[in-house]
Amino acid sequence: MYEAFYGFSEKPFSLIPDPDFLYLSKGHQLALNLLEYGLTEQTGFVVITGEVGSGKTTLVRQLLNTVSDEVVIGLITNTHQSFGELLQWIALAFDMDCRDKDKVGLYQDFVNFLIEQYASSRRTVVIIDEAQNLSLSALEELRMLSNINADKDYLLQLILVGQPELLRKLKRPQLRQFVQRVGVDYHLGPLSIEDTIGYVRHRIEVAGGDPNLFDEFACAAVHHYTQGVPRLTNILCDLALVYGYAEEKRQIDMETVIEVASSRLKTGLGMFDTPTSNLSREEVRNLIKRTVVTKVEETALQTDSRA
Repeated sequence: MYEAFYGFSEKPFSLIPDPDFLYLSKGHQLALNLLEYGLTEQTGFVVITGEVGSGKTTLVRQLLNTVSDEVVIGLITNTHQSFGELLQWIALAFDMDCRDKDKVGLYQDFVNFLIEQYASSRRTVVIIDEAQNLSLSALEELRMLSNINADKDYLLQLILVGQPELLRKLKRPQLRQFVQRVGVDYHLGPLSIEDTIGYVRHRIEVAGGDPNLFDEFACAAVHHYTQGVPRLTNILCDLALVYGYAEEKRQIDMETVIEVASSRLKTGLGMFDTPTSNLSREEVRNLIKRTVVTKVEETALQTDSRA
């Protein structure tokens, strides 16, 4: 709808995880480095967690795009409550035939597959996204699968990516042996206001638009309502562009963002609900302006201290 009006080659704020739009904040860069470290250094289990919409799946997609041919990856994303047999899903992730196979047969086939890959100087990695949905028994089964590893080399590397519920689940006493095998773990937090500004401008630039399409106050308003959650940022910015297009605005300002967020709050879905949702629009405007002024002052002080 608004792509031609704003000079975009594609929508900059799609909800589809797309590594081409990946913005590496300090936290996202560290999470990606830890994923890569876990792959190359065979550290045991790797656990990456983050809130809903924090960009975990996009990081996984980026990792898949950068691994070498020496790594064979099986990706599992279908981890809802009716998940079924773990070994079947692992077999399917590696395109193994699991028809008419019982659990013992599947296990032996998978061991043979790992040995074949190892003999060909390839490493095998299982990545489970939305891993917070795994049952305790499935997590224990993963631990047992890791017993395949022997001597100095890992035949199987396991990476779990999930919401904070995964951390709470792993802290249960029943999984203490599992936790002892976690070599790398990291919790991905929300974006700072500086990173939110960078994120918004980065995605617009990748889509072929003017990175300053959202002015600094508009970006600060986006951070205010989304609290630095990338998925919510995408939703809010996309709607702001629709509103801006409807009003033929060549630049998105703070008023447009406030209007979009206020309209969504009226539906009662709470998508952009913040601790300051009870404030009037004028109070919100003043809060956002103070935030930007404070950020500018802090940047100036940092510049002076380095001079």
